[in-house]
Amino acid sequence: MQAIEAVNLRALKIFIEVFDTQNFSAVARREGISASQVSRVIHQLEDTLGQQLFYRNTRAIVPTESGRLFINYARAMIGSMEEARKALHERTLEPSGLVRINAPVFFGQRHVAPGLAGLAERYPQLSIEMMQTDNFIDPHKEPADVIFRIGALTDSSFHARVFGSQYYHLAASPDYLSKHGAPAHPDELNCHRCLVYRGSSGPNRWFFRQSGEEWIHYAISPLLASNHAETLLIAALGGMGLVLFPDWLMSDKLHTGELIRLLPEFDAAINTEPQHIAAIYPNTRHPPLNVRAVIDYFVEAFGSPLYWQTAPERPRKK
Repeated sequence: MQAIEAVNLRALKIFIEVFDTQNFSAVARREGISASQVSRVIHQLEDTLGQQLFYRNTRAIVPTESGRLFINYARAMIGSMEEARKALHERTLEPSGLVRINAPVFFGQRHVAPGLAGLAERYPQLSIEMMQTDNFIDPHKEPADVIFRIGALTDSSFHARVFGSQYYHLAASPDYLSKHGAPAHPDELNCHRCLVYRGSSGPNRWFFRQSGEEWIHYAISPLLASNHAETLLIAALGGMGLVLFPDWLMSDKLHTGELIRLLPEFDAAINTEPQHIAAIYPNTRHPPLNVRAVIDYFVEAFGSPLYWQTAPERPRKK
């Protein structure tokens, strides 16, 4: 342990340069020291590690197997230190310049856009670009720094900061219920007027389960199908039928009584995988300051639990 602690960063940097150039003189010129000093640093490093790192002769300097093994650790240690220095330096800076945000259309409208004024007030040097689409966005290929995504997080090629989980509720307006009654069990859904979101992969499937049991898909024949969530929400508010929507989309209507939650003893979903609300960004070891600032801001703004999962909705923080 004492031997490892004795290795300093300067020795590691010189070792890496020698490994890459296989030439003491080239490293000496770059570092502004003599070739004999470079050789002495390598000798001291070898003594500290108890391993020969290079074969030396008059024509070449060749890494040993120990040297080839150690280079990976040396690069990792130098890289970690550079990342630490960058992180500490950025703590003294203020987010500035352009940050590009992408979000699903309706979620962005309901829960991201209202927070942008507070974000701009907190970071006046920040320039914000907000794009909204329900299409899949690849953070490695698309011009987006922070992507709000809702669904199952299975791709390990990006980092994700999870704000919370998405839950679905079945609901209808008081007017609809006064005329048609409420279903007592998902089996009765085919006897009701159902309003169904239809995306690019087809209409949503409706799943229900009781606590601890398996999900069951209940086939329905929609009275209205639409690729626009707000259209379906307006139709439900007007008494046209039942909707199965995420909490973030209609929690305010449930709180005001404009919609009534149905079958509360059942869990509801449109697929059986856990659904997360998250911000994702390219898989870098050290996310840029602007990215961290935006995500941290919305962690605070959304709260824990998420503000739309409490009653009544609380105002967003600036």
